[in-house]
Amino acid sequence: MTTRFHQPIAALLLASLPLLAACSQKAQTPAEKAAAAAVPGAPPGGADDVMARQATASNVREANDLVEFAYSYPVDAARIPALAKWLDNDRVVKRDALIAEARRDRAAAKKEGFPYHAHSYIQSWKRVTSTPRFLSLSSEIGTYMGGAHGMQSFDTLIWDRGSASRLKPLDLFTSPAAFDNAAKDDLCVGIERAKTARGVTWSREPGSPFSACPVPSAQTIWLGSSDGRYLDRLTIAIGPYEIGPYVEGSYTINLPMSGALVNAVKREYQRDFLPIN
Repeated sequence: MTTRFHQPIAALLLASLPLLAACSQKAQTPAEKAAAAAVPGAPPGGADDVMARQATASNVREANDLVEFAYSYPVDAARIPALAKWLDNDRVVKRDALIAEARRDRAAAKKEGFPYHAHSYIQSWKRVTSTPRFLSLSSEIGTYMGGAHGMQSFDTLIWDRGSASRLKPLDLFTSPAAFDNAAKDDLCVGIERAKTARGVTWSREPGSPFSACPVPSAQTIWLGSSDGRYLDRLTIAIGPYEIGPYVEGSYTINLPMSGALVNAVKREYQRDFLPIN
């Protein structure tokens, strides 16, 4: 399937935007907002607090004959100076890498007498939830490097206001193995259900392509909240080719925040989780 370079990326991103709502949460009450501000690592008072409140979402875009590049993050992240600084640096790194590879490929195409198609990288960070302790972000990434179609991947980030540090969801669990043991059965059931909803039969016969249930910790994990206070929602994002051919696209599987999952959380974070019975 040959498409223009921006079309597959836009389609992939737009197709999965509604799925982010599965991890959204209710608006915080004034009391909850006050509690969040009191957490160590929250923006300080005075002029710094005013600047943080005045921060706006970031959306950088660039398009020319060489590349298409876009990188955005929400106001919730912009209001945390240390996190915004990391995201801005990540944007520069991703842009530089895209341009370097695009220049190499354009030079090679010219040498071999082939047409060059502009490369692209589009990354959009969105808020999954904000609790008194954590800001949880999800990210969808669309890339095109001159082939028949673009690709979609995912990323994840959690900002711990208590320690003013950037974490991955797995950092909150005792080990990847403990997370896998707690999540694998629910993930397999969720994939089966999602494939059935798309009219896809999932062959589990040994030797069949894509027959194996993926390792949960090897996928992208998004942690969410239904009440703005506790982490009680979990989504696993799975990119193309992981559990099916490209034409199936990506999957986002919502898992129950089971007691087994909460038991696999590190002790210092367990008070921030709420199992669903």
